[in-house]
Amino acid sequence: MTLDLLAALATFALVTVITPGPNNLMLMASGTNFGFVRTIPHMLGIGLGFPLMVACVGLGVMQVFDLWPLSYTLLKTVSVAYLLYLAWRIANAAPPASADGPAEGRPLTFLQSAAFQWVNPKAWTMALSAITLYATGRDLMAVLWVAGVYVAVSTISTTSWTVLGQQVRRLLKNPARLRVFNWVMALLLVATLVPVLWPVG
Repeated sequence: MTLDLLAALATFALVTVITPGPNNLMLMASGTNFGFVRTIPHMLGIGLGFPLMVACVGLGVMQVFDLWPLSYTLLKTVSVAYLLYLAWRIANAAPPASADGPAEGRPLTFLQSAAFQWVNPKAWTMALSAITLYATGRDLMAVLWVAGVYVAVSTISTTSWTVLGQQVRRLLKNPARLRVFNWVMALLLVATLVPVLWPVG
C-alpha cells in the first residue's frame, strides 16, 4: 500500500469512526454513567471487534448474504431488536447513589461490545465501504492494512467519546438531569435506525 493511499485510508477511517453513530453514542452514555475506567472494556471491544469484522468482511463473509439472502433480513431484524434493547438500557440506567458516584448497573463488557459490531448497521456500512475502496483486490495484506488502520483510529475515537461523556457528567450532577440525558441518548440511538428501516433511494 502506497503512502498516499495509506493517508487517504487513515483519513477515511478516522472520519467514519469519529462521527456520531451507535458505538459513539453508547460510549458517551457509558462515560457519563460509569466513568472512563469502567468503560475501558467497552472501548476495547469496539477498538478490536470492529477491525476484526472488517477483516472478515474483506476475506469473504459477505458471500453468505449472496448464498443465503434471508440471512440479510435476519441480521437486519436482530440489529433493530438489539439496538432497541440497548436504547432501553441507556434510558433506564439507574442514577448514582451519590452525586459524583457511578451509576448502578454495569457497562457493556468487552465481548458484548465486540459482538455488537456484527449487528451495528453503521459498522456494516463502514466495513463494506472501506474494503471496497481500499482493498479492491481482497488480498490478505490489503485487508490487514485496512483492519490495522481501524485499530489505530479507533483508539482516538473511543477515547474521545468516552472522555466527552465523562466531562458531560460534571453538568449532570442532578439525578433528574442525568435521567433526561440518558433518555436523549436513547432516542438518538433509536434515531440511528432510520436509515436502516427507511433507506433513501
